[in-house]
Amino acid sequence: MAQKLVPLFGACAAMILCAFSGTFAEEAAKPQQSQTLPSIVVTEAVQQSISDRVIATGSIEAVEETYVSPLVDGLSVRSLNVDVGDKVEEGSTLVVLNDDALLLQKSQLEANLAKAEASLAQLRAQLAEMTANSEEATRVADRAVRLSENGTVSTAEADRLKALAAAARARVHSAEQSVSVATADIKVVQAQIDDIDLRLARTAVKAPVSGVISAKNAKIGAIASGSGEPLFAIIRDGAIEMKADVAEADLIKLAVGQPASVRLAGSSTTIEGKIRLIAPTVDPQTRLGSVDITLSDTSKARAGMYASAVITVEQKQTVVLPQTAVTADDGKAIVRKVEDGVVRLVPVVTGIQDGQFVEILSGLKAGEQAVAKAGAYVRDGDRINPVKSAQPATN
Repeated sequence: MAQKLVPLFGACAAMILCAFSGTFAEEAAKPQQSQTLPSIVVTEAVQQSISDRVIATGSIEAVEETYVSPLVDGLSVRSLNVDVGDKVEEGSTLVVLNDDALLLQKSQLEANLAKAEASLAQLRAQLAEMTANSEEATRVADRAVRLSENGTVSTAEADRLKALAAAARARVHSAEQSVSVATADIKVVQAQIDDIDLRLARTAVKAPVSGVISAKNAKIGAIASGSGEPLFAIIRDGAIEMKADVAEADLIKLAVGQPASVRLAGSSTTIEGKIRLIAPTVDPQTRLGSVDITLSDTSKARAGMYASAVITVEQKQTVVLPQTAVTADDGKAIVRKVEDGVVRLVPVVTGIQDGQFVEILSGLKAGEQAVAKAGAYVRDGDRINPVKSAQPATN
């Protein structure tokens, strides 16, 4: 029986060997290239819109804040007409100060004025009388001088009358000076009354501009002082804007009028705006510059809120690649370009970086392919099996 099995086993082995030999022959007949080429993901350079953006952070602040202080010192606050958040018009009364002391001073000054005017009237009457006496004395003296020439009146009498006339004129001059002094005194008192009237008018503290009350320090009964804290702060016309801090490297790319999207902290709402002002200096400590961004809608923003802004510096149609397809070599940008399954290291000039995409200024044209991952281990001249990326190079 064993002798019969041995030939049978040998026949089976021969058949199996022949089958394996046929398989090996078929595998050997396949192209060597399809077995050895690595599959590498590639991406295509495309023409699309790309933007150069600058990120900035800052806070919402008033465009112009006006402080209101009393123009009269030493008076207490009698009444308050506004509170924080109220809208006010230019010239409206915000605070009324206690004017009792000023009214008392005005009464005293008016009494002094009446007294001075009465004294002036008396002096003017005396001046008129002295003027008449002086004129009469002058006429008598002149007549005596003429009569003394023909001997009718003695020379001594004529001289005496001339002296009396001179004395009368002196009294007139003195009376005129008294009238001038009295007139000046009246002007002084009148000026003091005018000053009191002005201070009385200023006891009603008025809004210098229209706007919104943003701060209030005034309290009823407190003494108002122009040298202390202002009574109120007013956001002029209620206008607020974002004051953003920008790195000095980005500051040089900005210009007045560039559009910006502002997002308030803790909110998903985006407010459109544009650059109104760029500070001419950079903080030497932080190396940051300041940019003022006007807001198209301020209804949801409040002064003091934290915000971030995305400023669009430039937007254009150009050739782009994913940033992962670009690598650096000795400070130069390199792309692994794929042509007919062959990898070529191509230097490129890059421009705007927008998110995960980068602008290709030269070195690669739209429609040409490159290795999607710059870190893929392929060398210049390697043959690969390109596999197109499932994600196109689009924003």
